[in-house]
Amino acid sequence: MSDASNLKRVRSLIEPIIADLKLDLYDLEFRGGMLRVTIDTPAGSPGGIDLEAIALATRLIGREFDHHDPVPGHYTLEVTSPGLERTLRTPAHFQREIGKTIAVRLRDTVNVGRRVQGVLIAADEKSATIRLDTPDADGIEERTVAFDQIDRARTVFVWGPAPKPGKPAAPDKPKKPAAKKAAPATSLNGPATSTTSVSTTSATPASASTKEEAR
Repeated sequence: MSDASNLKRVRSLIEPIIADLKLDLYDLEFRGGMLRVTIDTPAGSPGGIDLEAIALATRLIGREFDHHDPVPGHYTLEVTSPGLERTLRTPAHFQREIGKTIAVRLRDTVNVGRRVQGVLIAADEKSATIRLDTPDADGIEERTVAFDQIDRARTVFVWGPAPKPGKPAAPDKPKKPAAKKAAPATSLNGPATSTTSVSTTSATPASASTKEEAR
């Protein structure tokens, strides 16, 4: 069975689970013995996904795989969040991130730079339009790139506007002591992730943890 057939079957099994959790299937990859399921909160949600939701999804997906063995042989199941700076691979990824700053590296180009960065202002099934952070040498402020020209693309996390020139930054206000709380599942540098090794003969999900190991 081909990888495409495997992924189609995996998708049919996990999409109902993820939908029941009120989450979105952001991406699905099978490469080098790793089945990576990337999930996220729905577009427009005020917050990102947490580790508890990822661990629950891992257990439910692993339980489903116990019954249906969608991928033959031994492999590692990884359920993860996209992270703050997320990879853009499909038209749906670009359409979801309209209004955000993205960085794009193009394939072989002639007379133009390979790297493009700016605000994504439009995307359809074939291309994306970016308002450039810095106009190019010809003064062009927007650039449309076809998806088949893109080698790699990702969102860029922007902390916020810098203080206006000549205006000092506002002094820090004293903060009240806060009650201790659990550390957030996601970080600036990477996504929250839960993994477990599975096979067609043993696919019982491991206990919930940041890294779920095979039995």
